[in-house]
Amino acid sequence: MIDRRHLMMSAAAGSALAVSGCGLRMPGMEPVAPVSPETAMSGSDPQVVAAANAIYDRAFQQALGSSPEGLTSLGLDRQPLFAWARSRLDDRTVVEFNRQADQNRVILNELKALDRSRLTGMDAVNHDTLVFVGETAEEGRQFDYGARGFPQAYVVNQLASAYIGIPDFLDSNHVVENADDMAAYLSRVEAYGTALDQETERAIADAGRGAAPTDFMIDKALLQLRGACSTPATQAVLTLAATRKATEAGLPDAGPEAARIIESVVYPALDRQIAALEAMRPTATHDAGVWRLPDGEAYYDWGLKTFTTTSMTGEEVHAMGLEQVAYIEGQMDALMRQNGLTQGTTGERLTAMGRDPRFLYPNTDEGKAQLLADLNGQIHVVTERIRPLFGQHPRAPVEVRRVPPSIEAGAPGGYYNSPSLDGTRPGAYYINLRDTAENPSWTLPTLTYHEANPGHHWQITLAQEAEGIPMIRKVVGFSAYSEGWALYAEQLADEIGMYADDPWGKIGYLQSFLFRAVRLVVDSGMHKLRWSREQGIRYMTEHLGEPESNWVTEIERYCVWPGQACSYKVGQTVWDNLRTEARQTMGDRFDLAGFHDAGLLAAAMPLAVLERRIRDWARSA
Repeated sequence: MIDRRHLMMSAAAGSALAVSGCGLRMPGMEPVAPVSPETAMSGSDPQVVAAANAIYDRAFQQALGSSPEGLTSLGLDRQPLFAWARSRLDDRTVVEFNRQADQNRVILNELKALDRSRLTGMDAVNHDTLVFVGETAEEGRQFDYGARGFPQAYVVNQLASAYIGIPDFLDSNHVVENADDMAAYLSRVEAYGTALDQETERAIADAGRGAAPTDFMIDKALLQLRGACSTPATQAVLTLAATRKATEAGLPDAGPEAARIIESVVYPALDRQIAALEAMRPTATHDAGVWRLPDGEAYYDWGLKTFTTTSMTGEEVHAMGLEQVAYIEGQMDALMRQNGLTQGTTGERLTAMGRDPRFLYPNTDEGKAQLLADLNGQIHVVTERIRPLFGQHPRAPVEVRRVPPSIEAGAPGGYYNSPSLDGTRPGAYYINLRDTAENPSWTLPTLTYHEANPGHHWQITLAQEAEGIPMIRKVVGFSAYSEGWALYAEQLADEIGMYADDPWGKIGYLQSFLFRAVRLVVDSGMHKLRWSREQGIRYMTEHLGEPESNWVTEIERYCVWPGQACSYKVGQTVWDNLRTEARQTMGDRFDLAGFHDAGLLAAAMPLAVLERRIRDWARSA
């Protein structure tokens, strides 16, 4: 599934799923990897470029059959060639993961055998990016637990497991236009039970290897799993979605059949997963960090490398976080004092702001609807203001949606799903509305600029729509690049005056930066310095204020994805430093729109590759 919650995709995970601008490759057609104008004018060796493109094409073609969910997420299952995917879900077995990893190893070795010295410009970017993907995935093979090839240490958890993702995926992404589509939907509902059992089997095996989830992960997962099972099958998310989709397509109501499958197939599988977690719970540890897992220190190093795309150590991340927290709190203190907030720590003053009734939406359906409407208004205003700062603009729109209530207990505060490649499904910025008190109005503009425009939607959609890039690169993501860009986008909104008449929103923006700096401290604290969960929650509450429930969810998220929380501030720092460096190098030649296009139209890449890309642009532009 290609979305932000998966954060970083690799060919080994079967995520390289897309089509070229000149159409799908069929037997006898030319490779899908295109030749860009930049490539045509580069100093690259045409033979090496052709060999590299052939490898990208083969990796792409291999991956096409690896993820039916990915094909659906990108809208490709609407094409006859991929119609088979509509009725299937991803294979979540270790056997399948190993098969994909073996394919990745072959592709990696072939890429590394090419003469890299004969590649320049975008050709070098493509090569170096995919070598990094292959190397980090290969490095992950040493850990025989978790998501395999991706730093998610626990198969079944409170944040990112099949029982959470599949209902949301089928509800949001499976298109029903005719009877065949509905039959495919029902097949997928039945396959949901198989997916649950596959993850249950792996979770049991991992527990036997010393990699069981923590007690608090199990407790939260059990809460959500039992909640799902306690819902009458007739009222389950997938049943209601079946009825809605059938009605919209003018088909007979498929809700009763969906309910039957849920009752007979899905709920028993959920019960088996509940039983497995209940069996683990008596001996579960409360230790938050992955250091406790087999080769746990190395696992965290790998997580940091994967998510930050740097060689930073846990100690270096921790030191950077402490420095950034002190600096940002100094800025916030000055602004708070200017606006009459003079008493207490920064966290205490943020708590007071969070409780101020003038900043709170009513925790009602009407209040939540107004919040969503205000967010859509913010998107419209900022989109018009940022257009001059970019040479190219996304064609696909973005809309705001509520996180489905069925998963909001364990879901993050906000996230983004990319549009389909054919433009029929817009990008979506999801916000968690379990309690409007968690979203005071002064926090919302910054969240909008991060998730929508000029943040994730702008960056991801421009990459999808860019020409002259191998399609396998358009769907490979890097957390430091994308989350770093989204945080830089918050900074950009401030620089163009979005908070000029909104000091409270400006405090919200600084709080967002402080939040990401605090993440550096607590993530490295738990996974490297062996902080407890409670230490992490306490540190976040002290510096970011209450409600504490926000930070409980966050801390437990970092336990699932070690290192991911560090990618935001590390990435933003690199984007900002590169802009400063380019301006110094170019002087009067510096063009902000050109800088943005150089970084975004080349699609996501590791930070070291981005650095080379921008420096090359600064010298040649």
